[in-house]
Formats: sequence, structure tokens, C-alpha cells
Amino acid sequence: QVQLVESGGGLVQPGGSLRLSCTGSGLPLLHYTIAWFRLAPGKEREGLACISAADSSLYYADSVKGRFTISRDNGKNTAYLQMNGLKPEDTAVYICAAGVQNYCSGQYYYPEEYDHWGQGTQVTVSS
Repeated sequence: QVQLVESGGGLVQPGGSLRLSCTGSGLPLLHYTIAWFRLAPGKEREGLACISAADSSLYYADSVKGRFTISRDNGKNTAYLQMNGLKPEDTAVYICAAGVQNYCSGQYYYPEEYDHWGQGTQVTVSS
């Protein structure tokens, strides 16, 4: 069964850190462009970070630039989202996605470009 599985979410205090993982099952992630999205109550889905399949170029939304880092470990077939300096407004369900396009779409995130989606992991930032 082809799927993406996220893990690493949880409850963290403001200013804290979390590292989310996105592991491919039956899906060789090194051939895919990977993006992280989040969905918060009452808000639209937001694209946060992207790493290109072709050259591992990186892109970040302004809301997370300088705080979040996307990476991948092809040997573990896993992508990561390191989140530092977390704020209450970062509270959301975080979802990874994989697409067959070679490159990220710059600072734009088009959900229709991604073929595979994880189920999401909850991140709550609260004191």
C-alpha cells in the first residue's frame, strides 16, 4: 500500500521545537518533490516548505522562514520538518505531500500538484 505517514507532532510550549517526520511506504521519496502543509481551524490550507526532487532546492513560506527547515534522508525514505521558535499561531494539523514534479513552484504551493498525502499530525503550541 502506497502511503505517507507523518509523526512527531504533539504539545509544545511557545518558543519550543518539534521535528516532524514523513515516511514513505511503497513510495521512494527521493524521486518526489516533498512539501509540508498545515491546516488550522477556520483557516485555509497553507503551504509551508518544499524540497525539490531534482536538486533539493528549498522554499519556505514567509510565515515560517527562518524558523522551519525542511530536509530529507533518502536512506531512511523520510522527509523532515524541523520547527523552532514555535508560536501559538503555529497550532495546526501538519500534512506532508509528495508530487512527481521535479521542482517546487517557488514560493507558491499548488495542492493539485501533489499526488500523495499523509493523514496529518497535530501540533499544538500552548503554555
